[in-house]
Amino acid sequence: MTPPSPGADPGLYLDANATEPLRPAARAAVLAALDLVGNPASVHAEGRAARKLLESARATLAARLGARPENVVFCAGATEANAMAIHGLAAGGGIVIGATEHDAVRAAAPDAVIAPVDEAGRLDHAAFAACLAAHRPTLACVMAANNETGVLNDIAAIAALCAASGTMLHVDAVQAAGRVPNPDYLAQGASSVAVSAHKLGGPKGVGALLLAADAASRLVPLVRGGGQEQGRRGGTHNLPGIAGFAAALDAAHATPRPDPRLAALRDAIEAGARDCGAIIAGAGAPRLANTTCLVLPGLAAETQVIALDLEGIRISAGAACSSGKVARSHVLAAMGLGDLASSAIRVSLPWNAPADAPARFLAAYRRLAARALRKSAHVSTSAA
Repeated sequence: MTPPSPGADPGLYLDANATEPLRPAARAAVLAALDLVGNPASVHAEGRAARKLLESARATLAARLGARPENVVFCAGATEANAMAIHGLAAGGGIVIGATEHDAVRAAAPDAVIAPVDEAGRLDHAAFAACLAAHRPTLACVMAANNETGVLNDIAAIAALCAASGTMLHVDAVQAAGRVPNPDYLAQGASSVAVSAHKLGGPKGVGALLLAADAASRLVPLVRGGGQEQGRRGGTHNLPGIAGFAAALDAAHATPRPDPRLAALRDAIEAGARDCGAIIAGAGAPRLANTTCLVLPGLAAETQVIALDLEGIRISAGAACSSGKVARSHVLAAMGLGDLASSAIRVSLPWNAPADAPARFLAAYRRLAARALRKSAHVSTSAA
């Protein structure tokens, strides 16, 4: 069988944590913004119209995510937002990050002290506090929701530990924004928060860094230019992307968070996968309603991804941000899964997941599990 060609039936898309399908409201907002000819930095009528749309979107993000409008800094995506916070707030000081942070954070802070997580994937608070006490870092970076397992961290408690040690806290809220009930991490004590449009049904290539007052006054710009974003991030605004971002966030907040419909679909997938012998990574912790990480012992993640893709099921193994290759998950390794980390796939339900998603996924997954069982039996027979 050959991979699907462009324009072919997209099959069953279950890779929302890589990117959500574009929401209709976001599409409409993008198209409308494309018709605005003005640059938001221009003072003539067309420029003022563009500026009005820009500031309306900024106000939407601020209201939905618990920030002040003047402290919402638009950028090209969460990778840039994370780098802005790390390079712009740490200012050469020490950094502590969680062991399961996204590669965007790990790459921006290669010399950071790594704080461990427990076997469910949550930051180990006692160990984290010990890291803060021993290293006295300027900045700590902790994700709100893990992109591979959906495991949620207690940001309010973590922020309290940072405050007690005089450490600023940066939160990668990419997977949490638009999916959790109260993503007001600045109010919970964070100094900065990174968010991304395409993870909640907006267009790709646009994100934002949200700043608390203390961070806003000390941020060192990563990208300098014409003075946009109060001098915090240079470059002409991606106005269509920003408009779509705000519309997608509004649409996400119009549905229950967490979404009980997606939670029911996820639970059905997990029940069927367990019957096939799968292990659910992070099952002992609070998680995003749309996400499950399935470990099928004896079958490599790459084999599973390819086999499911050929059956029209679109899932992934870990983050979808590097070269398209499937590598062993540092997230699952940090959770103590050992060699099992190489046998995990991520199923992440999109906002528009169909009701028959569990049945369609499990029909293909059961065939995978049978393959793994046959392989295990063959190995056992050969060894005997």
